[in-house]
Amino acid sequence: MNRVTTFTYTDSISQTKADLIVVFVTPSDLKQAGVDTAPLVHPAVDAALYDSYARSLFAAKPQEVQLIPTLGLVDAPYVAYIGLEPSPLSASSLREAAAAAARTAARLKAEQVQIRVRQDIADGPGGLEPQQAAQVLTEGFLLAQYRRRSLSREAKPAHQALAVEWVLTPSDAGDVSSQWETGIRRGKHFAEATCYARDLTNLPGNQLTPEGLAEEAERLAERLELEIEVLDEWSAAEQGMGGLLAVGQGSINPPRMIILHYKGNEQSDETWGLIGKGITFDTGGISLKKAEGMEEMISDMGGAAAVLGAMQIIGELKPQINVVAVIPSAENMPSDRAVKPGDIITTMSGRTIEMINTDAEGRVVLADGLTAAIRRGATKLIDVATLTGAVMVALGNVATGAICNDETLVQQVIKAGHRAGEPIWPLPNYPEYRKQLHSDVADLKNTGGRLAGTITGGLFIGAFAEEKPWVHLDIGGTAWLEKERGVHTKGATGVMVRTLAELLL
Repeated sequence: MNRVTTFTYTDSISQTKADLIVVFVTPSDLKQAGVDTAPLVHPAVDAALYDSYARSLFAAKPQEVQLIPTLGLVDAPYVAYIGLEPSPLSASSLREAAAAAARTAARLKAEQVQIRVRQDIADGPGGLEPQQAAQVLTEGFLLAQYRRRSLSREAKPAHQALAVEWVLTPSDAGDVSSQWETGIRRGKHFAEATCYARDLTNLPGNQLTPEGLAEEAERLAERLELEIEVLDEWSAAEQGMGGLLAVGQGSINPPRMIILHYKGNEQSDETWGLIGKGITFDTGGISLKKAEGMEEMISDMGGAAAVLGAMQIIGELKPQINVVAVIPSAENMPSDRAVKPGDIITTMSGRTIEMINTDAEGRVVLADGLTAAIRRGATKLIDVATLTGAVMVALGNVATGAICNDETLVQQVIKAGHRAGEPIWPLPNYPEYRKQLHSDVADLKNTGGRLAGTITGGLFIGAFAEEKPWVHLDIGGTAWLEKERGVHTKGATGVMVRTLAELLL
């Protein structure tokens, strides 16, 4: 986004003229409307709303919008009444209501937007604190107005609101303004980092190579004063990163191992290890993918983007934790130099891998990624990867699949995903699945076949966790959408940025 949207809050109706007023309503609000009902905006404008409800033109369903012109009765040309789910309101429903407001503002090309916040929202609905309500509403608005950058010669800039004012109903519970201020700031950090991850993931493969991804990480590190290591192919060879080198050897664009360090607590021996799959384009290598849909493989570095987005939030908010973020990045291409099915490679850990399918390459680079994180002090590991197509068969494009070796850690991750509005579903890790990775000629093979493909792919990575608490997040179905949904626009979603940040913060 080229322009910056500013957010403010007040506990009184502003006299500043707005382009759009937004009011959230539930079906019960409309059923109870009567002569003694306090006006939502203006009696005459509200009357048009109640008439629409009576005629079944508007039912106040979640994200449903009833747009009514004010004809000069208030200081805005339009009022958008947006449906909410009945109480208790959830964080996800608030995000999506704010997303509907952002899309309505974009449709009207409204630059000054006033959103009137009900008291039950201002005070924190459904177990949320006021700060959380402010955060999720801000996130929802910013995430929904994101648009993928067009490289068309005649592309028009996407509309973006310049100013959003949250008007809070005075609360019987006391002053919540400071909590709203904190929540708005945090929501902006979370949303902007997610949009940053989306921008990276949406870049075409000819504009984002492994070297280009490393340069982007260097810019992020410089801006946030983070330590960074970038290992080129020679340095990777010196450290024995055979998995990364094997996957990248078929491309003219050499691989990179990118490592970011954040030290917020020198007194602690605990260090989070975040590992993101950074395959900047995946043809499948010698095990070539089918042509249809291959253009979406620009998103195969969605895990890397999620880790960089999370590091942006961490670098800005500076929590008292330690993090090492590792991004093994390569381009998986077929050529006379490419790794072949049947090849045996030696990873950084010393374990050998029989390459059964070169299109199962993400887990191979992540093997070296986990080892690199462990050797740099990581005590808890979370890897994020567009690992399998099989996860879409199981969970569609709605939930991220999880595999772990530590039940406590995965439950923490799932709860963080719930707070972030990013559903995560745990999958089993029975010993029988691990046996599918048995190889007669190496320590393990890189695929266990079609059955339980998401599980065996995750367990392959887990073999390199060195008994450290570890969670694998397969975003193969959630990193990219074919059409708009909720707070997500078409294309890259930036999924897991906010989950990782919620977890670590």
